[in-house]
Amino acid sequence: MRNSLLGFVAFCLAGVLPGNIAFAAADVHEFKMANGMKVLVKEDHRAPIVVSQVWYKVGSSYEHSGITGVSHVLEHMMFKGTEKHPAGEFSRIIAENGGRENAFTGKDFTAYFQQLEKSRLKVSFEMEADRMRNLLLPEKEFKKELAVVMEERRMRTEDKATALTVEQFYATAYSNNPYHQPIIGWMNDLKNMQVTDLRQWYQKFYAPNNATLVVVGDVSAEEVFSLAKKYFADIKPSEIASTKPRLDAEQKGQRRITVKAPARLPYMVMGYKVPSYKTAKEKWEPYALDVLAYILSGGSSSRFSKSLVRKQQIAVSADTGYGLFSRLNEMFLIDGTPAKGYSVKQLEQAINKEIEKIKNKRVTDKELERIKAQAVAEKVYEKDSVFYQAMQIGMLETVGLDWRLNSEYTKRIREVTAEQIQAVAKKYLVKDTLTVAVLDPQPLKSGKRHTAVSVRH
Repeated sequence: MRNSLLGFVAFCLAGVLPGNIAFAAADVHEFKMANGMKVLVKEDHRAPIVVSQVWYKVGSSYEHSGITGVSHVLEHMMFKGTEKHPAGEFSRIIAENGGRENAFTGKDFTAYFQQLEKSRLKVSFEMEADRMRNLLLPEKEFKKELAVVMEERRMRTEDKATALTVEQFYATAYSNNPYHQPIIGWMNDLKNMQVTDLRQWYQKFYAPNNATLVVVGDVSAEEVFSLAKKYFADIKPSEIASTKPRLDAEQKGQRRITVKAPARLPYMVMGYKVPSYKTAKEKWEPYALDVLAYILSGGSSSRFSKSLVRKQQIAVSADTGYGLFSRLNEMFLIDGTPAKGYSVKQLEQAINKEIEKIKNKRVTDKELERIKAQAVAEKVYEKDSVFYQAMQIGMLETVGLDWRLNSEYTKRIREVTAEQIQAVAKKYLVKDTLTVAVLDPQPLKSGKRHTAVSVRH
């Protein structure tokens, strides 16, 4: 969901930003090795640090039934050693060099990163190059790490009612679109996972021609290219088969689901099927949808906050979310918790009224300018983080988009009109593509796990 606090801070300072602010694409340098590995470097000389990220074009949306969660489990195992660097050595060496490191798995990618003092970049490159092809994947370590992942699933999803509701929402909303499966995987698939599943996944996707190296910090682009060639150029590429399209059949009516789980408060998540930038035929539509999300829940002066939370006091919270730069079709999400004395049904009705207002009456110039200023402000604050700069570049490149889109974002947002916002609301926020998941809170019982799911189409 949209980070409302960040949005509020951004809006508070939006008034001091120049109206024609833009971000240059020329400060990113691109290089491609003979083995297919792409290197993207952005120089940022404000502090003597460097962030290095290796992005692989594989995530949960590449998986199929029976092996869900394999990308995430493999991410864990990437720290379990090669012949040159045994289990635990990777993290120890980075720490000894004063750095920090970690990894993350998403729907469309898996990424590994280190942040170091600029002169230690070669430490990161040497170890990432080693584990790109030389991971050992011992059975004993696999079993231990698999148990860790299953417990992570219990704690973050099965014992967290709102997360469980969101998981069931996606499973209901999508049938063939692989976003219907959770990144962490279904528990049954995890219980039946074998180390051979990881070996096959590793051999299939972990190759230089399926990876992008992103470096941002106090570095010289030419020196980074030279160093990258030293450590990565000799790694042989693999034959990476293209993924088959997995498009959902057209939804022809509302889908509703009730999740019964121990919880203190009711909760609701609703979503409409919409295109991402990559799948949209009209490239202005995703930007209009993004602005629409800001209008509804972008900070304390947004419509949900003013009307539902403060004025009507019908909601404790109400937020929106939209993945503008996803690899596949996306969801325009709305979630919320009703205030005491109100039901989820009443909250949904209030949300629908706000959506109808957008459809029936164009956003004013004043409100639109404020929202645009807020979106630009958030981009400015993102530039303060070398890690986030690298993440934006890597994410765009890995989902199959041009990293230069990042520099175009503010320009494209400023071009969105009130008519376009009204048009996407009318076109996409329609009942026949709506899915709603409601959390029906059950009594909290210490030490016991109990969930039930009922579906209605």
